[in-house]
Amino acid sequence: MIRKHFTEVPRTLITREGFEGMHARFALIKEDGCPNYAMRIMEFEPGGHTALHAHEEEHEFYFLQGEPAYVDCKGNETPLKSGDMVYVPSNEPHQLKNLGKTVMSVVCTIPILPGGDGKSTRESGGKCSC
Repeated sequence: MIRKHFTEVPRTLITREGFEGMHARFALIKEDGCPNYAMRIMEFEPGGHTALHAHEEEHEFYFLQGEPAYVDCKGNETPLKSGDMVYVPSNEPHQLKNLGKTVMSVVCTIPILPGGDGKSTRESGGKCSC
């Protein structure tokens, strides 16, 4: 068994192009002994967001708090609420936004692909299928 408390996992500011006001806590990753799946906790400041991006790993999101929105490859913005879950298939362009005035928190799980670490993802040229 691997056990951690969320407060033991340091916050890392994500500085990739197009990302704003987003921190990640890499909760359970390969270096912890998780060979196949990673759990990350993402925290978005008010107005924070990811870029519209796609990668090889599928994603599963569970929104804990805040006022999230999911943006698809055509720019359609879907408001969400705490307790909502979203599945994003491999290579599907997507963006997350915090529409609220408080921190938005989301649990994000991904498979760890061969050679992966559970922190980073393999960017792809995902095409819009929506």
